[in-house]
Amino acid sequence: QVQVVESGGGLVQAGGSLRLSCAASGCIFGINGMGWYRQAPGEQRELVAGITRDGNTNYADSVKGRFTISRDNTKNTVFLQMNSLKFEDTAVYSCYAYCLGTNYWGQGTQVTISS
Repeated sequence: QVQVVESGGGLVQAGGSLRLSCAASGCIFGINGMGWYRQAPGEQRELVAGITRDGNTNYADSVKGRFTISRDNTKNTVFLQMNSLKFEDTAVYSCYAYCLGTNYWGQGTQVTISS
């Protein structure tokens, strides 16, 4: 059974930074894609950033230049460095890990930006 565990959310002032971490375990054939989605109240879930096992990345336009996704394949861990945070970045951030054709999800971590 694949498990995905996130950490690092919290409350920060606008303009500040946060770093999210996510560790996946239990995929015996290795994790392929990993990344983050977010969902704000009343909004649809959106992809924030993703990274392949080879290190190819993609970002939502709204976070380009502010957020950086990185990955440690030896630990099946993905990181999301979030800088210059804005009020509109407030959301529940959920990590996914892609294993053998299935996306596995963490429980989500709340990120709240105060204006």
